[in-house]
Amino acid sequence: MQENLVQKIVEEVLQQVLKNQSSPPHDGKIPIGVSARHVHLAQAEVEQLFGENYQLTPKFELSQPGQFAAEETVVIAGPKGSIERVRILGPARSLSQVEVSWTDAMKLGLKPPLRISGDIQGSSPVTLIGPKGSVVLNEGLIIAQAHIHMSPADSARFQVVDGQSVQIKVEGIRPIILSNVVIRVSERYRLEMHIDTDEANAGLIQQGTLAEIVHHQVSEPMNTVKEQSPVVQKVEQPSVYHYDKKLLSQIEVLDIDAQEIVVPKKTIVTALAYDKLRELNKTLTIRSE
Repeated sequence: MQENLVQKIVEEVLQQVLKNQSSPPHDGKIPIGVSARHVHLAQAEVEQLFGENYQLTPKFELSQPGQFAAEETVVIAGPKGSIERVRILGPARSLSQVEVSWTDAMKLGLKPPLRISGDIQGSSPVTLIGPKGSVVLNEGLIIAQAHIHMSPADSARFQVVDGQSVQIKVEGIRPIILSNVVIRVSERYRLEMHIDTDEANAGLIQQGTLAEIVHHQVSEPMNTVKEQSPVVQKVEQPSVYHYDKKLLSQIEVLDIDAQEIVVPKKTIVTALAYDKLRELNKTLTIRSE
């Protein structure tokens, strides 16, 4: 079995051990992570930018289990300008996505929509330039909606649900209230709120600053938010997705919008992937060779 598949399975086993553990308490407050511009790549785009069979090189671990900042960077380009040395975050995903701030978008000359990570349908195009080639994404550039990652135990503690919008208060030199902050709940998440650099600059917020929920806004699941909402737009989901890679983990299950995932008989499906399939009421079909 290839080394990267073994590593992915080991990561999921560790997450399985920790899945029912809550994040460390912060006296009812939530640590903030300031997210700079970054890129998520599908393996196909990794190879187009860095060469055939290329694998991303972990530089350091991120706060969320199994996620890492890669050594590799790319140039992102738009009609008015470009930004160099934009960090890639791994592991590779099923779809490529670029997350920037509004300030970055103005430099590029693009107008990406405000979206929850992973909701890229109809988003802005962008060009990526690597050492071995370039890729033009017809969609995939977004400004990430402020959100809070938390475990099911944290969800129960804060009395919020996945997809709910809340209002957040951050104390400090320049106190600030952030509205329409979306709750994201999963066994693989650690408690942390993610904002972009524009939001951090507005409130003079540094990495690790603590925030608190001050208002529970109307709760609506993310996949049923009304189309006129500025936070999340309802997207028609494909019914079947044919997955042809050697390993299906819970990360891919979360990234795939279709309700039925079809895999070859030889594909390895991890235990957490099966859990996530059941949680999302998705169907797994094994395709005979």
